[in-house]
Amino acid sequence: MNNVFALAIVVLKELYRRKDFYVLFVLTALITLLLGAVNLFNDDKIVRYLKEICLLLIWVSSLVIAIVTTARQIPAERENRTLFPLLAKPVSRAQLLLGKFVGCWLTCGLALLIFYIFFAVMSGTREHQWPVLNYFQALWLHWWMLAIVIAVTLLGSLVFAAPSSNATITFIVVIGILLVGRHLGKVALQLAPLSQTIVYAVYMAIPHLEFFDVRDLVIHNGDLIAWWACGTATLYALAYSAFFLFLAWLVFRKKALN
Repeated sequence: MNNVFALAIVVLKELYRRKDFYVLFVLTALITLLLGAVNLFNDDKIVRYLKEICLLLIWVSSLVIAIVTTARQIPAERENRTLFPLLAKPVSRAQLLLGKFVGCWLTCGLALLIFYIFFAVMSGTREHQWPVLNYFQALWLHWWMLAIVIAVTLLGSLVFAAPSSNATITFIVVIGILLVGRHLGKVALQLAPLSQTIVYAVYMAIPHLEFFDVRDLVIHNGDLIAWWACGTATLYALAYSAFFLFLAWLVFRKKALN
């Protein structure tokens, strides 16, 4: 595990060197500051509308950080010719994959923590409510959703030739699941038998990322989610992440490195 954590720390340090996170955070912070300014009118609906925009920006920013950071990990090691010395230390290919996954996941967790703390402070000072546990649950589920996205992106980095194509395809797939994933079951019922079977199989097979989206509860100050539901969602994300990492290992263990 020492090798895994050593690789993860390298990925974490990369977050500080690159400007992606800082740019995305500044953009989100500007919108959040606008939220504070609008509350001068004491219109509760406008505040909630801007909270929705802020959370949307946080989700978009986190997806950008997760996918872009993960997509360039293996290709960058290959381009910089650091992959061979890394595997000769020795570090197994499974440890390399797991280290990259843990590093990217921790990177996203740190970024999410900063985003949500800023959002909570700004919302709390204007609404005079501090639903800390609600924010914690939203952050926790959001972070585990990103674990699935990172595992899928890592698999894509071993299948697609360029990081840009991997990132683009992963973005399309993730956004597609978030937007239409929950409706596929209903769509399948309206199709012919063969099409219905195919669409329903897709509906059952894909990871339903929308399960982790609890923005509406945060925006409308809803009740706390049952902890058993959070635990079930965590196990769901853990299972899908492990599955995609296993597929990545199957591809990586026999892949030519030159």
